[in-house]
Formats: sequence, C-alpha cells, structure tokens
Amino acid sequence: MKFSYALPAGLLVASILFTGCANNESNNNENNSNAAATSQPAAVEAGSTVTSAADFTAAIDQYRTYVIEQCDAFVKETEKFTTAVKEGKLEEAKALYAPSRMFYERIEPIAEALGDLDPNIDARENDVDLAEWRGFHRIEKSLWEDNTTKGMEATADLLLKDAQLLRAKVETADINANLLVTGAVELLNEVSSSKVTGEEERYSHTDLYDFVANVEGAEKIYELLKPELAKIDPALEQTIGEKFAALKAELAPFKSGEGYVSYEVLKEEEVRKLSQNLDALAEPLSNMGTILGV
Repeated sequence: MKFSYALPAGLLVASILFTGCANNESNNNENNSNAAATSQPAAVEAGSTVTSAADFTAAIDQYRTYVIEQCDAFVKETEKFTTAVKEGKLEEAKALYAPSRMFYERIEPIAEALGDLDPNIDARENDVDLAEWRGFHRIEKSLWEDNTTKGMEATADLLLKDAQLLRAKVETADINANLLVTGAVELLNEVSSSKVTGEEERYSHTDLYDFVANVEGAEKIYELLKPELAKIDPALEQTIGEKFAALKAELAPFKSGEGYVSYEVLKEEEVRKLSQNLDALAEPLSNMGTILGV
C-alpha cells in the first residue's frame, strides 16, 4: 500500500537544499577516496590482511649478483672441461662434464631469456637440426657413446665462447620479479620434464647433478623472495621451505664424494619418491607469484 502527501513549500525547499549538500559531500568523499587510492601503493590481500605491494628491488639486485657469480664459475669450469676435450683427455673430460654444468643449470632461466644461448649451450639430440647441434650434449654423446674426444675440438671452442657470451650478457639482462618467480617454477619443470625421466643426460647418466642444480637455483630464488612472502602469507612460505627440505633430504643419499651417483643406480621406487616430492613442492611454489602479485 502506498501513501502520498505534500510537503509545505518551506520544508520542500529545505529538503532539496539538504539533499543537494548531501550529494555534494558524497561526491567529494568519493573523489577524495579515488585520489587516495591513486596515490597509494597497490595492495595485495592475503586472508583478512591487506599488505602494501612488495618492493623487489633488493631481491633483483641480489639475484643478479648470484647469477654473475654462477656465470663466473661456469666460464672457469667450462674452460677446464673444453681444454680437456681438445687435449684428448677422455677420462678427465668425463669427470669435468657434470660439475661444470651445475653452474649453468642453476641459472638456466636467464640463458633461456637471452636468445639462442640456451639451445647453443644445452640442446639435446633432436632438439635442433643435427647440422646445428652443438654444446654440452653434443660433446657428451662423443665422450660416452663414441668413447672419444676426437672431432669435438671445434664444438668445445664454440661452447666456451657461448659460456663467455652468457657471462657478458647477464650484466645487462632484464631481470624483474616476474622472471624470478617464473624462473623458479621453470627450474622445477625442467627437473620433472627431463631430469627425473633420465632423458637429459641420456649418454652420461649424470642427471642427478642437473637435478640438484635446478633445485638449488629454484631455492635461491625462494630465499630471496622469502622475506616478502613471509609478510603476506607466512603459511605458504613455511610450506615451500618444508617441501624444499623434504626434496633435498630425498636427494642426499645419492651423493657420492663431491658428486652424485649414476642415475642408472636409482631404483624405480626411488625415482617415484623423488617425483612425488618434486610435485609436492611445485604446487605451492607456483602459487608464490600470485600471492606476491607479480
């Protein structure tokens, strides 16, 4: 049921004036809110807590320093390896092969962002045309399948030049927070797609060296982003830390001296357990970017 009535003229005018003032005040408040929102840093909401957008400047600077350090060691160790190849020292070249690669495997996402450097350094057989195949795995096949260094001199020279070029380019490579997060996930994907299956090092069976280096590279990124992640989602930060620890504990028994046992030694159950721990880490790690807003 509707009721209608007329206001006296005086009250009608007062009502209109009051409504107009209220509308103006509402518009002013809305404009002020919009201006404040524009001037304030972006926010990320985690649960009931709203946190200002993270500043990744320090993490990016520290990661570049880490990448440069790894590249310096990579060039140095690759030179030792390629020298052994060119001098025909088969057993020495075999011994140096996997350890020299670890420095590269820790920072592979950077190389992948720099044009053809990754396929030139790390392409496996059938990844590229046979006429263009070069790098570590081309030499690996010669060392283990052909059991010789002969014919690999030019390939060794190219590998060292590519390693040196990578070192030069990382000085100015575009590194941002998104690259850090996606890089960490990509390193674990590398393990699950080729390392854990044994296809990466199909001739030398030194897959565990690569496996460990990829995990170490991903963990380094997590450690750099950990302070900001702990502010926004401490439960996720703790979960990722625990999963890294569990995966490394599974890898520890396969260490042999300064290196790791042949991947052929692992039993099917051990490979399955490594894969399970890897999957358990990959899921929360992939959520890190969403939580950090990158």
